[in-house]
Formats: sequence, structure tokens, C-alpha cells
Amino acid sequence: MNADIKLRDLLQTWRHALHRHPETGFEELRTSDFVAELLSGMGMEVHRGIGGTGLVASLRVGDGKGVIGLRADMDALAIHENAPERDHASQTEGKMHACGHDGHMAMILGAARLLTQRRDFNGTVRFIFQPAEEHGRGAKAMMQDGLFERFPVDAIYGAHNMPGLPVGNIATRVGGIMASEDNFVIHVKGQGTHAARPHMGVDPIVIGAEIVLALQTIVSRNLDPSQPAVISCTEFITDGIRNAIPTNVIIKGDTRSYTPAVQSLLETRMREISEGICRTHGATCTFEYTHEFAPTVNWERCVPVALEAARNIVGEDRVNGAVDPMMISEDFGAFLQAVPGAFVFIGNGEAGTPGGVPLHNNRYDFNDDVLTIGAQYFAEIARLSLVG
Repeated sequence: MNADIKLRDLLQTWRHALHRHPETGFEELRTSDFVAELLSGMGMEVHRGIGGTGLVASLRVGDGKGVIGLRADMDALAIHENAPERDHASQTEGKMHACGHDGHMAMILGAARLLTQRRDFNGTVRFIFQPAEEHGRGAKAMMQDGLFERFPVDAIYGAHNMPGLPVGNIATRVGGIMASEDNFVIHVKGQGTHAARPHMGVDPIVIGAEIVLALQTIVSRNLDPSQPAVISCTEFITDGIRNAIPTNVIIKGDTRSYTPAVQSLLETRMREISEGICRTHGATCTFEYTHEFAPTVNWERCVPVALEAARNIVGEDRVNGAVDPMMISEDFGAFLQAVPGAFVFIGNGEAGTPGGVPLHNNRYDFNDDVLTIGAQYFAEIARLSLVG
């Protein structure tokens, strides 16, 4: 049997096993056991419990001093999978791998298998499996637990599958490739009253609606048009009933941007607008703003390595070194604030194909045709980075 076919079958078996048993952030106990057993079986010493359920395994070949990290995320989402026809569908009620982290793990495990067999580099490769990516806490937890002090790296590399991008195409860019994510909560407190007598109260729904609309002027009128940013109000919660104007409205949402200066501007203007509108209407306002994800900013010196590895695996015509940045967020950005590295997108399939189902959709599935491409890409990163 062709070696590539054998590898694909093995990686598919691993991914499907991971897909059947999804676990959400910091609860990846079974997942961590599964990964650790496979890495140990390849002859590596595995260090566990880093940042909760995270783990690191190192493979050293030769006497080279160079060290690189290859990272995979482990957590799933609290989404119920709607794919009863799949024999590898989630067996855990209300949870599924709707973002492809099962595939990311299988790719890094595949790279570990290839590298232990080939041993075609001179140095050390660290296989880093990170918990709790979805809510932007796992990378920080691992670093607070001494990840890079205990397991130093010269550079770190990661990838995410991307529905809408043709299967196996690889895309990246120097600089910002994914945005930060900040969360906000705006609590408007008015005065509830009978729906038939609105003049007796202070209507927080009208005030809240005005705030939602006014927040959209920040990007269009306060921000330099060359600076990307998004403000999204995603929840509008009241304590009213059909015939009673409420006292309280809570508005929740998030913002996306690429620089600390823009983050600061968004926070300041959102606070000023929310408090100002409430004051105008005689309501009170409580404004909370928290930083959840750092922007993912690729290092200039690491992107050429990623591009060369990509071209060697999939060919020049399937590699894009100047992809447009996206406003989605990735916990990998926190690692890139601490050490050099680069992040790429790997095509999961064009729209209208099974691999084109959007991320975080209850019918999403990682495309198994991408597994060997990803494994070979990461193995090539190691080979190019750790030349004898």
C-alpha cells in the first residue's frame, strides 16, 4: 500500500476518534490522554498538566541547538452536532469539534510520526498541545505555567483549517493575519413602568437601541479608514414583559481590531457614547470592557519559512503569501507576543462542498483530505528550520 495512503488512513482514524469525544476548554482530559499515549508510543517523553490539560513532547535529533514549536489546539465547542449520518459524529451531548481542532491535533500527530521516522533534521522539535483556545485563555495559562521557560523555542508555528479556501491551499502574510477580540457589557438602568404609561418611567429599551446604533458610528467616523475594526452587539437582554417597560437592559458583544491604539480608541469612545446617551435620558450606565484575544501578528522572519514549506508540499500555485487579514481571532496570537512565529490557513474546501461548511456550524466537519497535507507541511517546517 502507498505510504501516503497508509498515513492518511492512520490520521483519519485518530481524527475520528478525537471527533467522537469532544471536550471543551480546560476539560480536555480524555483528549490529553489520547494524545499523550500516541506521542509516548512514538518514543517521546511527554510533559503534562501545563496550563491545566496542556502537554508538550520533544523530539531531539543530532546535536543541533535550534528548537522550534509546532502547536495544535485541543478544545471543542458547546454546540450540538447535527450530523446523525456520520459514523464519527460526537457522542457527547451538546459538544462537538465545530472548529476542526480534532484535525489540527491529527496533523501535528502526523508530523510527529513523520519526523520520528525520517529524522531528517538537526535540532529539537516541540509538539505543543494547547487547551482552551476557543475562549482565549489556554495560551496564557500555558505560559503562566512556564511553557517557554521550561520548553524554550526559537520559533513557533501553527495553522487553522479554513472553509471557503480550496482544499490544501495554504495562505498567510507578514504582520497581522487575525484580529484581537475584546468583549463588552453595557448595563442600562432606567425605570420600569406600565407599557401604557411610558411617561412615568425611563425606557431602557429606547436608550439601549440608541446606544447600539450610535456605537456603529465609531468605526465610520472616529477611526482612520485604513485601520480595520469591527464593533458587534450580539445580545440585548431585558427584564421586561409584554405589557411592562423594563428597568434594565444589558447589551453584550465584542470588538475586533489589530493594534493597542485602536483597542484603546474603541473602548474610550464606546464608554463615552454609552454613558453620554444614558445621562441624556436620565438613566444610569455601567460599562465593562475586557481584552480576550491578542491579535495574531506573524513575524517577518518566520513567514518565509512557512511559505517555503508550503510551496514544497502543495506547489507554488496553491500558496498565497499575501492573504487578506481576517477579523476572526486566535489564541495563537498570545504565543506570538512572547516568541517569534507564523500562522497559516489551510484550505478545508470551497463553498458548496462538504469542506466549505462554515466554522462553528453544527454540520461542520474537518476535511480528511487535508490531514496528510498538514502533517507534511509541519514536518517540512521542522526540516527547513533545523538544517544540520
